[in-house]
Amino acid sequence: MSENKYEAQRERLLYAPKNGYEVATEEDLAAMEAYGKGYIAFLNASKTEREAVKETIRLASEKGFLPYVPGMELKPGTKIYSSNYGKSISLAVIGKKPLSEGTRIAAAHIDSPRLDLKPNPLYEDDDMAWFKTHYYGGIKKYQWTTVPMALHGVVVKQDGQVVEVCIGEKDDDPVFVVTDLLIHLAEQQMKKPLATGVTGEQLNVLIGSRPLPEDEDSDSVKLAVLMYLQEHYGITEEDFLSAEISVVPSAKARELGFDRSMILGYGHDDRSCAYAELNALLSMTEIPEYTSVCLLADKEEIGSVGISGMQCDAFEFFMEQLCDSQNVKLRQCFAKSQCISADVANAFDPNYPEVSDKRNNARLNHGVCFMKYTGSRGKSGSSDAPAEFVAKIRRLCRENGVVWQMGELGKVDAGGGGTVAGFMANRNILTLDAGVPVLSMHAPQEVVSKMDAYMTSKAIMAFYGDKE
Repeated sequence: MSENKYEAQRERLLYAPKNGYEVATEEDLAAMEAYGKGYIAFLNASKTEREAVKETIRLASEKGFLPYVPGMELKPGTKIYSSNYGKSISLAVIGKKPLSEGTRIAAAHIDSPRLDLKPNPLYEDDDMAWFKTHYYGGIKKYQWTTVPMALHGVVVKQDGQVVEVCIGEKDDDPVFVVTDLLIHLAEQQMKKPLATGVTGEQLNVLIGSRPLPEDEDSDSVKLAVLMYLQEHYGITEEDFLSAEISVVPSAKARELGFDRSMILGYGHDDRSCAYAELNALLSMTEIPEYTSVCLLADKEEIGSVGISGMQCDAFEFFMEQLCDSQNVKLRQCFAKSQCISADVANAFDPNYPEVSDKRNNARLNHGVCFMKYTGSRGKSGSSDAPAEFVAKIRRLCRENGVVWQMGELGKVDAGGGGTVAGFMANRNILTLDAGVPVLSMHAPQEVVSKMDAYMTSKAIMAFYGDKE
């Protein structure tokens, strides 16, 4: 059979994203497996934003990063970090070029959807003890029933003492659960839309059922729980008023599939991207041309608000201190800076093809997904990156052997979502969204591929290593 005379033109002109396993080198595959092990360990150690900051500091300290102290010498190669209330963190490696030439920033968030205890959570009903919760972020409420849960967080006592709580992670720990209605009596529940089959006020966590011996009062089970908490943590019921305790899935992240090509775990959104940029920064072996910044923020799932969110002034405060050390105006630095907003993308799910445009949706194993815009419907809430910046990132990926793809968040008018990109762009920083494609996003257990997670970190490494 004669060769198609248009074969060369087809190869040169048509665009076809590649499955990473078709093009990745043996070196990449080996690095991917090692990266997956490190990421799983990070995920299991970081089920809340506080734990993510704590683990980040531990890993960074091992690589020579020091807490920033005002007035310290910031010469090229200096590695620093600054924690913001233990709930967000900024890290930087000072580059060769002055800050007047800008920086290379990777920004991700370290909060994930979960259940938070209400200020007065503990109650007893029909000889059972419960915690009342207020869900955090966008969740399908029915998914959070009958899932083994753990308690993570802090209780701050009136005298300022901080008590860390983590129950449900060790093999011999008890776990907790949100109950659901048995199928035999669920005729009316099953007729409701999924959105209302389980309500927010029904997401109550079962925590005990054994009354105190020889106690006939109506709150005996509740009191037994409080006695346990007093004995093991030294806290009283009033201390819940100044506590931040989250209820999260207790299951550990695991390899998924016979081929172990995927990772199943809680919190891929957005700790898969947080680890990708952290790993890229910590893996540096040379002084970068531009100061490289890793920003891990809180509160993205509820709008990036509050003192640890991306809209807070903490990032400006950190960068201003760096700029002041070089007598550079902050706005001048921002105007020359560039940012990768590292947040997850939705992976195409063939079980639900109706919500996605197959020609413009990220796919598992096709590498890091860049999104020129996010938002919803008419691009509402999107920063919509300039084409020139997208082209630059394409070039960096090609030059550094990064497997990548372009995508958007579902069909037009199917829904949508946002990231921290808009808040970075509002600072006059060139910003593009990039991240790991995820299946079952915002569920108690999400799915990513090792290939995509690794390639996201490799892309950020290339970005940090930019010389132009």
